[in-house]
Amino acid sequence: MSAEDNKQSAKDGYAAFGKGDAEAAMENISDSAEWVVSGDSAISGTYTGKEEIGGLWAQLAGKEFRTEPSDFIADGDRVVVLSDTSVGGEQARVADVLTYDGEGQLTRFESRGGEEAQSRVFPK
Repeated sequence: MSAEDNKQSAKDGYAAFGKGDAEAAMENISDSAEWVVSGDSAISGTYTGKEEIGGLWAQLAGKEFRTEPSDFIADGDRVVVLSDTSVGGEQARVADVLTYDGEGQLTRFESRGGEEAQSRVFPK
């Protein structure tokens, strides 16, 4: 897949997630994808596979998580997404790095930024 295809897949995934449509948001996620949450909070760590990722999403939804992406920057198999997020009344600016395979499946998602807010909402 091209960088532009990956960028469009990221946009589609964020749009579906924003509408609360987890099934559509998971459509282009590999069954063995890794979802990495940085920081030192109760939700920090690596989630592997759609079931674990769905469990993370449920925890975020329980704290009214919202993300508003503003920029999608694609280069090869990676797309960087800059977003404003809110969760549990906390706001943060984050950068997500999405890695795709040659078939257009998301294989890795890493989020950076907002760790302090995340620790307040999800304390250890």
